Amino acid sequence: MGSRGQFAKDAALHLRQSWYESRARSYPGEVRIGNLLMLAGGLLLLIGALVRFTPGVFSWFGNLPGDIRIKSGSSRVYLPITSMILISVALTLVANLVATLLRDR
Repeated sequence: MGSRGQFAKDAALHLRQSWYESRARSYPGEVRIGNLLMLAGGLLLLIGALVRFTPGVFSWFGNLPGDIRIKSGSSRVYLPITSMILISVALTLVANLVATLLRDR
């Protein structure tokens, strides 16, 4: 009787595994996107914790040469041009790295 019970458990496990494998083959893009979203969420959590618990880490951001500040009377205008260029370059590098890694699979 023990071997029949073990056989049923093995068969059920095999069916579950084959179902998951067939689902992953049917929707490979969804599986990759899900993993990518989890990675992005983890990175955002890490950056958020860094900003929250070490407030001086990003104090340089927004104070770069090329960031324009105009103060006139009671109005203020702030144009973080250099900071946004820096973010754009960093995000472009990350996007190209992710695209290269996903293209190989």
